[in-house]
Amino acid sequence: MPLLVCAFRGFSAAPRDAAASVGATWGDAPCPVLVVDRHGGLVQLNRAARSLLPDACDGDRLHDIVPVWLSDAHRHIAGGQPDRPRGPVSGAIDGRVFEAHPSPAADGDVVWWLVDDTERRLAEQALRSARERSTVLAEVSSRLLSTLNVPRCMEVVADTAAEYLAEAAVLVAPPQGRRHHLTYARRGGPVTRMTRTVDAHGVPGLSEALQGFPPVPARWINPDDIPDWLVPEGFPGAVGSVIVAPLPGHGVPAGALILLRSGTEKSFSDGEEVFARLFAARAGAALSAARLYTEQAAITATLMQELLPPALGRVHGVEYAAAYRPAKDHERVGGDFYDFHPGADSSQESLVVLGDVAGKGLDAAVLTGKIRNTLHALLPLAADHHRVLSLLNGALLTSHHTRFVTLVLGSVCRRGGRTELRLTGAGHLPPFVVRNNGQVEEVRTHGTLVGALPTVTARTVETTLAPGETCLLYTDGITEARGGPVGDEFFGEHRLRRALGECAGMPAEAVVERVQMLATQWLGTGRHDDMAVLAISAPRTGPLSLVDGTARHPRPRRSR
Repeated sequence: MPLLVCAFRGFSAAPRDAAASVGATWGDAPCPVLVVDRHGGLVQLNRAARSLLPDACDGDRLHDIVPVWLSDAHRHIAGGQPDRPRGPVSGAIDGRVFEAHPSPAADGDVVWWLVDDTERRLAEQALRSARERSTVLAEVSSRLLSTLNVPRCMEVVADTAAEYLAEAAVLVAPPQGRRHHLTYARRGGPVTRMTRTVDAHGVPGLSEALQGFPPVPARWINPDDIPDWLVPEGFPGAVGSVIVAPLPGHGVPAGALILLRSGTEKSFSDGEEVFARLFAARAGAALSAARLYTEQAAITATLMQELLPPALGRVHGVEYAAAYRPAKDHERVGGDFYDFHPGADSSQESLVVLGDVAGKGLDAAVLTGKIRNTLHALLPLAADHHRVLSLLNGALLTSHHTRFVTLVLGSVCRRGGRTELRLTGAGHLPPFVVRNNGQVEEVRTHGTLVGALPTVTARTVETTLAPGETCLLYTDGITEARGGPVGDEFFGEHRLRRALGECAGMPAEAVVERVQMLATQWLGTGRHDDMAVLAISAPRTGPLSLVDGTARHPRPRRSR
């Protein structure tokens, strides 16, 4: 507040130099003004000063009517001491904070202008508190959003609450039957979790908070009513004040947060209670998000399990191996797929399927799941490939999906020392057979797309694998892998043939690994389509023998 030094007519002041030096209007100043001589005697007061100090009279000693901070400041200034304060001094008078501005006169008198600074200081304190709480909330939000793991999120909430809001915090999760998950945190101590049966009605306001009702004011909660199970181990002394705050979630309460302070600490103020509710709101949102993510992840994992391709191995004397790589590395399923349905026994045919749905990602994967389920339902008809394809075509045409699929059906059965295959292609790339001499033969099966036309045409080709020979089914993600030295060339069928020729005699798993490795190396870091490979191998029979340091298999006996 500026000092008033202008002259007004009609005011009669004492004929003192101090009064004259500050003008005759100081008596009407809105702030208290004291004129004090060099010896600490009170010379005169204005009206505002008399209201502030009603017992003060002219001639009183200053130290008898004002606090020590003001009388000491006057003594230093009037006495001309070198350590006298420079500028205004401040302190409390009658519960208010004042800044005292001195105006020394030539005769040693000092005029003290007392400016009420209480409201400004309260505003500054409120601003500092708001900034500190905003900083805390920002840090809390950052810590809470750093994890979507529900137990870890609960630990962060309890630990952060004990660090910033109270001496201890207890997070009570929504009940599961009659049991609750409890997370305890004590300032400077470890965070502990346990599950136990508790009576929520035994804590004032807890049952209401767990149901999402507004919190019970802290002043209504008697700390003596807090049960022992709610107090963390190592809590210092008896509970002195308690806050029970609900943790609001996304439509469903996320639990309740209980804050505890011991009797040696100050009780929670109204501002702290409001801040605790703000903290609880953010904590509840974080916990709700973590729970939602966990539930969705569990659902996704369950559904994904049905979409993932099966594990392959040796069945009924035939080796099967496969590999799948989605177009995007972070995905696990896509538009390419394979499936395997073993025969009931070694005399029955096993059915293998490899296909490519138009498109990529989850939408394509959903359709692959439907195709696999449909083919599984058609297993009793698996001996007739054309009928299976026709029924699958009808199922896709009546579906809301607008995608089509290309695929190869293969019926496999081992008879004697040979493995017999029946292969039927429906708009798909023809399979390759790798003979023992390194020759690569194309199985010339062909047909129309499935799910695009009213009828399906397909050709079935029969072939036989001798021990050590392999049939490879693959999708166009292999041959159309774009990369190479210039980064824009297809891997191509000719490179695939050459790679397969080098795999003569290898088991199915080695053939698949070799093809996938070469295609991946050709791609480098470039983008690619889904890639699927499935190998069917007739294993060699008999023990290995070493001839000139080379592993050889004995020739199979001819059946008589």
